[in-house]
Amino acid sequence: MFFDRDGIVNRFPGEGLYVEKLEDFHIQAGFLDALRVVSEKGYAAVVVTNQRGVALGKMTLKDVHSMHDRLRERLASEGLALLDILICPHGDNAHPDRKPNPGMLLEAARRHDLDLSRSWMVGDSERDIEAGRRAGCCATVFVGRKQNTADYQVPDIEHLAGLLVHALPPHD
Repeated sequence: MFFDRDGIVNRFPGEGLYVEKLEDFHIQAGFLDALRVVSEKGYAAVVVTNQRGVALGKMTLKDVHSMHDRLRERLASEGLALLDILICPHGDNAHPDRKPNPGMLLEAARRHDLDLSRSWMVGDSERDIEAGRRAGCCATVFVGRKQNTADYQVPDIEHLAGLLVHALPPHD
């Protein structure tokens, strides 16, 4: 299971804004619920996140890694874990890792021997959905109210776990 970060894992700071500081990184309870379902069904979870703010000088890679350390600590306190977190700090839309390009998903599959044809991508933007499709994921989930091309849609992160309970098959 692939998850976008901002807007899925943590609160979305707003259009054109970045989570620049650790104190602004707020993990969403709905993500924890969804990750619990994913884990119970036997799936590994990977976060794939564009972090253009690094290229723009709004934050450093160290800042981003601090946020991810906090995320891992919180997950551990809940008995949860991520297999990996991949970031694309580049600002160039043509970079192969920058979503909607599938580079981060392909790299995670290579690193961890993941079957993309049995993987899902969850995001809150069309570029997340497109990255999942380009990588060969079997299903995509859009979190939000905008019209989109995903296989599934929920209005907000609080509804994601309920969808996954019913739609995500057990991983054997």
